[in-house]
Amino acid sequence: MRDIQFVSYDGEYPNLCSGELVLNVAGERVSADHCLTSGGGIGFDRNGYEYVDKGPWYVNLDRFSMSFSEEEQRAITAIVNEKVPQGCCGGCI
Repeated sequence: MRDIQFVSYDGEYPNLCSGELVLNVAGERVSADHCLTSGGGIGFDRNGYEYVDKGPWYVNLDRFSMSFSEEEQRAITAIVNEKVPQGCCGGCI
């Protein structure tokens, strides 16, 4: 497995999932836009009040210019979930 390091992510409210993820992969800086999907969600309770649930990120690695092994995919997902605040901002409603 290549050395993979988190560099940055600039997604923010009201679209946490629409940022650019920057990684350092074996000394090469790579990035992708709009590659995170929240494991959280939004909805309305029985009283009609909206709610937002936070959840772990899914990383769409197909948006990067290089491919990753299954082990690297798991490592990247773990790094992203450690470094990027989890959640669903509700910006889509």
